[in-house]
Amino acid sequence: MASYSRRGVHGQVVHRLGLGIVDGTWAEGDTLDVKALGEEFDVSLTVLREAMKVLAGKGLIDARQKRGTFVRARSAWNLLDPDLIRWRMAAGDSGRLLRDLAEVRAVIEPAAARRAALRRGEADLAALEDALAAMERAGDDSAAAAEADAAFHGALLAATGNELLGHLELLLRPGLRERDRLVHAHLTGADPVPSHRAVVDAVRAGDAAGAQAAMLDLLAQASDDLDRVAPSLAGDDRPS
Repeated sequence: MASYSRRGVHGQVVHRLGLGIVDGTWAEGDTLDVKALGEEFDVSLTVLREAMKVLAGKGLIDARQKRGTFVRARSAWNLLDPDLIRWRMAAGDSGRLLRDLAEVRAVIEPAAARRAALRRGEADLAALEDALAAMERAGDDSAAAAEADAAFHGALLAATGNELLGHLELLLRPGLRERDRLVHAHLTGADPVPSHRAVVDAVRAGDAAGAQAAMLDLLAQASDDLDRVAPSLAGDDRPS
């Protein structure tokens, strides 16, 4: 799905307002003057109000009688929304975002790999193999590599046979895609296939402990990759 910055006038307004809220141009509690913003952006009130509806759906703003439209507290934002993730990256919050993502993955994925080794079916193994093949084909194409990696981790969660774990892929995918795009764009020559292959081999063999260990090794490599690209991250909030 294309980012809002590429979706015409309406999308441009959503992007400008969303990024402005995320980067602090409009802070928590600030009131948004719809009429003034329409004049500033040179768009109709209809376009602006439609953009406001999108931002409200992402948890960024709300509207109340007598108060008007205002910026909500960060705790209300849908931080897993793909556009919010992109805006955070653009606003220099990539370090915090990627560190949080790494911690979530460390909690979920080793246990998921263990359970996948015990429950996977042939269709699950085929999906994992397809993702590995896509990684090999991607080469230095950072966008294709990111998509292949996201597909791999989605297939692994699905292989657990747990519907709730499987749906976690929908939550992790946007952040994982941006993380991989960044890493693949800055690290040339790094081959992600062997570490992912080790996970698949253990899952195929039904080796629960081996799958968990292989995933821990994969995540350790992912952490090392982030350390290597840290100087390229915007802002000062970089992963430790």
